[in-house]
This record gives sequence, C-alpha cells and structure tokens, in this order.
Amino acid sequence: MASIMNDIYDVYGTLDELELITNAIERWDIDCIDQLPAYMKLFYEALLDVYKEMEEAMTKEGKLYRVQYAKEAMKQLAQSYFVEAKWYNDNYVPTVEEYMRNGLISGGYIMFIITSFVGMGEIVTKYIFDWASNTPKIVKASSIIARLMNDIVSHKFEQERGHVASAVECYMKQHGVSEEKACKELKKQVENAWKDMNQELLIRSTAGVSMPVLTVILNLARVMDFLYKEGDGYTHVVNVTKTGITSLLIDPISI
Repeated sequence: MASIMNDIYDVYGTLDELELITNAIERWDIDCIDQLPAYMKLFYEALLDVYKEMEEAMTKEGKLYRVQYAKEAMKQLAQSYFVEAKWYNDNYVPTVEEYMRNGLISGGYIMFIITSFVGMGEIVTKYIFDWASNTPKIVKASSIIARLMNDIVSHKFEQERGHVASAVECYMKQHGVSEEKACKELKKQVENAWKDMNQELLIRSTAGVSMPVLTVILNLARVMDFLYKEGDGYTHVVNVTKTGITSLLIDPISI
C-alpha cells in the first residue's frame, strides 16, 4: 500500500488531489471517499480494508491498540509525501537538514518498523510502540540508511521523470559541490548510520527492548542494503534483485 501511495503522490496526483487524499487519510473515514477522484477511491478503500483486517485480527487477541499506532505511522507517511509534493510544485529545494527531517518519514521505514510489530506476539508491548514512535537511535539509523541509499542510486532516474529534489540535489545546492562529491558525503552518512545501528545492537542501551525487536529493525535496513547497494533494485528488479531472491528462495542448494 505504501508503494502505491508513493506513486500517487510522485506521479499521478495533482496538488489539489493530493491534498484531498492526505486529508482523507488523516480523517480515516470511508465517508471521505466521495471527495476523491476515481483512481484514488480504489486505493483509499483498499487502504482502509487492509487496516480493518488488521483490527479484526488484533481484536481477537486483545491487542487492538497496536493497529492505532500503525495507522498513525501511515498518516505521518502521507503527510511527508504531501510535503514533498508541495516542494516539487513550488520548485523548492530545501536544505539537507530540512529535507532529512521530512525524509526520515518519507523513506517509509518508521511506518514499516511500527507496522511490523503489530503481529509479533507477546514480545511486543505498548512500551515498544511508544519507544519506536519516538524515533530512537536505531530507528533513526535505519531510516537514514533507507532514505539515503534510495536517493543516491535513484535520483537521476527520478529527476528525469520529474521529482522533488533528493538528498543529492539538496546537498549539491546547499554546499555548491558536484554530484560525485554529494554522493560521497551522503555515503559517509550511511556508513555512520550503520555504526549507530551496530552500537545499539551490541550495547542494547534501551531497557525493555528485546533482541528480536531490534533484529526486525536491523533486517529492514539489510533489505535496503540488498536492494540499493548495486543500483535501484526496487524499481529495476530484473538483474540483482531477481537473481538474489531466486537463488535464496527457489534454486535448490547443492549438497
């Protein structure tokens, strides 16, 4: 759902339409569907249905509160997409710092992390949801990895089709440097984020957060490393991504 929503904000929606869908997601009410254009109605109804199924499952387990955290994370994601849509519409290039404040959310990983906790069983408590929702160091590190690795490999393609300035363009403008220099500096930030993540995994500085919870966050960051280390493996899945998944899940292992 997040991927479809991202395409709506990046490619299909006008700014007026995007304001409608952003407000509808914020209200989270099926009655809002009548205000949306036809193609958005399909997405909005499907979005609410997905979370309704989650609510039904969690109600049976007495954990309905978990879905509310997931909803709030999705609302924040929609708001961050709308911020980027307004920047693009205004031809505005923010500073790197301003971009990253929003980009940590628009990268999607805060939403993914919180949503992944919904079905994890008794090991996840309300405390874990509150902790993750406040973007602790390991969640921030994972989000930096997601945002910057995506931007570094996909910014050329996205700029050609028309897209908000990525971290690369923001860094180039703010510091007056070349694309190569900007990417080099942003890669350093990715490396530092990995160091932060490793530190949190080794020291486990937050009481009450178990290793399985931290491992979820680590594994999501590892997905980004797999998808974007050799190029944009999410948009262009034919080579590295397809081969990697096939070798892991389909091809037999020689014994």
